Amino acid sequence: MLLVSCYELGHQPLGVAWPSAFLRRAGFDPACCDVSVEPLSRAELRRAAVVVVAVPMHTALQLGVRVAGAVREENPQARVVFSGLYAVLNAPALLDAGAAACLGGEIEGELVALLESWERGEGQVSTGPRVGWKRQPFPVPDRSTLPGLDQYAGFESVDNDGHVKVVTAGTVEASRGCRHLCTHCPIPPVYGGKFVAVPAEVVLADIEQQVTAGAGHITFADPDFLNGPAHARRVARGLADRFPDVTFDFTAKVEHLVERGDVLPELVECGAAFVISAVEALADPVLEILEKGHTRDDVLVALERCREVGLPIRPTWVPFTPWTTRADYCEILEFIVDHGLVGHVDPVQFSIRLLVPPGSLLEEHPGFVPHRGELDAEAWSWRWEHPDPKMDALHREVAAVVETAACGGQEVGETFSRIAGLAGLTLTPEQSAATIDRRPVPRLTEDWFC
Repeated sequence: MLLVSCYELGHQPLGVAWPSAFLRRAGFDPACCDVSVEPLSRAELRRAAVVVVAVPMHTALQLGVRVAGAVREENPQARVVFSGLYAVLNAPALLDAGAAACLGGEIEGELVALLESWERGEGQVSTGPRVGWKRQPFPVPDRSTLPGLDQYAGFESVDNDGHVKVVTAGTVEASRGCRHLCTHCPIPPVYGGKFVAVPAEVVLADIEQQVTAGAGHITFADPDFLNGPAHARRVARGLADRFPDVTFDFTAKVEHLVERGDVLPELVECGAAFVISAVEALADPVLEILEKGHTRDDVLVALERCREVGLPIRPTWVPFTPWTTRADYCEILEFIVDHGLVGHVDPVQFSIRLLVPPGSLLEEHPGFVPHRGELDAEAWSWRWEHPDPKMDALHREVAAVVETAACGGQEVGETFSRIAGLAGLTLTPEQSAATIDRRPVPRLTEDWFC
């Protein structure tokens, strides 16, 4: 049995570490492979009776279908199972292409049951996605056959002497799913507003095994760490008590930073180094269609709350949507300059274009349908065009600048200035000065995007 991860934001992949632990507990002997950092073993493919391909995000799906193709070439008798959010969203096409099953939600129990049924000679083919919802007793994720943590993104910060340092980073999940129903997110179609807390002792045991393996920083990969603020505090306090020198980062909605900001001082005290928050847009009409649950004014409040406690915020954006005007795009850039956030935003964020996969809550949304084109089978998403062709042209130009900058190691401020120029935004001397990165902001060494 081979579990294959394709991409998890530069982290050692929980998308296979979790299933591996459940399978071992059930008596199976799985091996794990992460094709984002190591080659896919043809010998392993030939030996496998079942290959589980984890596709928790769009990039992983695009790579995962190539893995499935390699399985068909090397071992046509092997069953291919896709698991994760994008396995459910794209289940009809994946099953038509030969997948034996597509699993999502709380998948591990479903996977164990499926494999046990196959061992008994039952359940040869799945006819639709299987979404697991049974309450599961969580084991500690099994990382024993994965590449070492030093193969993945590290945590970059600046010490008191001004020196940039990078430490090994680990990744855990304290919760899965999300209470919210943002229309552009792949989680709501699968979890439907459900949220599952992982027992604190399991989370802390996973942290411990990664600290033992060299991690000096932990990323909480929860869709929203503050879905359950009491649980978040309990886990953060446990981390600080056991490993006082280990820092961490987490993700939280703007509305949670506003409404649950009282937990932030304790999280900083426990070692929080930065927070990622999906701002996505500043134009309220766009935020309403995306059902983000916050407004432009809320973003300002969230920024202030984070600054009061010394917690750097790294906003993410979806600046190219069918409803975003050039003025909206420029407003985002001006907002970032005016609030000293140039160094807080990975340049790739300025090139993100709205992705609408099959099954998305936006698929039949009245605000999106007028812009929807054909389903692009190769891109696993719906095509759409902006009413203003110049916005689509701007997206292509910005994407090219970002890619060139990433390949050339260009400074963030210089890249930002180039993007501003493409958008037709003229920066004042004071604004231009604000794009210069005087002190790097804590970050992971791989940019955040799905």
